[in-house]
This record gives sequence, C-alpha cells and structure tokens, in this order.
Amino acid sequence: MDLKAMAVQMLSDKLGSNIDTGTLGTALDKLIGGGSQMDLAGLVSQFAQGGLADAVSSWLGDGANSGISASQIGQVLGAGKLAEFASSVGVDEKTAGTALADVLPALVDQNSRGGSLLDSVGGLGGLAGMAAKFT
Repeated sequence: MDLKAMAVQMLSDKLGSNIDTGTLGTALDKLIGGGSQMDLAGLVSQFAQGGLADAVSSWLGDGANSGISASQIGQVLGAGKLAEFASSVGVDEKTAGTALADVLPALVDQNSRGGSLLDSVGGLGGLAGMAAKFT
C-alpha cells in the first residue's frame, strides 16, 4: 500500500466511513503534497522546523511516539490549509486537526525504522539532507 493510500485509510478510520476516500485523497494532496507517495520527508522537515523536532524524533525512532495537538497541526501546516482541508472533507477544523494529529505521527512511525525514512527520502543522501535541516 502506498503512503497516500495508507494515510487516506487511517484518516477515514478517524473521521468516519461516510467521507469519500477520493475526496479525502485530493484534500490530503492539497494539504501535504507529493502525490501517491506523499512528501513524507518534507512533512517531517516541516514539523521539525515548526518547533516539533523532539516529537518528530520520537516518531522516527522505535520507541513511543510523542503526541501533538490539533492546534500544532494548524500552526505547522497553516491554519488556512487546515481550514481548506476540513471544508473539503466536510468536518470542522478541530475534528480535522485532531485526526491529523493522530494520523501523521503514526504514518511517520509506520514508515520509519531506527530513526530514518530511508525509502521515503531517497536513501542515505536524502536522509543526510533531511538531517541537515534539523540542525
């Protein structure tokens, strides 16, 4: 299953089965980008640069994940983009933010091992570039 399909399924589970998965996928593309593989490395970088580097490290690591809040989702991704996502899928911003706050860390966690997103970021070179953004 590709990253986008995984994210859509996870969000659908959180938001309820009455939300059209095609609409959810399109809204997710607008929110995060990257098409079927999503830009997971870019998302990780965005959260790290948004003041959540410790949380991101926990998602990438093999231990417990640090949580984030719906308001932190809005701060990092942009309140306007979150509002557009929520409107597109037919839920309020708080519901959308809460679902994303649950799903995005889990998505990173499930697609990383030992602190890295090797397949998602283009191997060791891509990982080194991503790590440079954290410092």
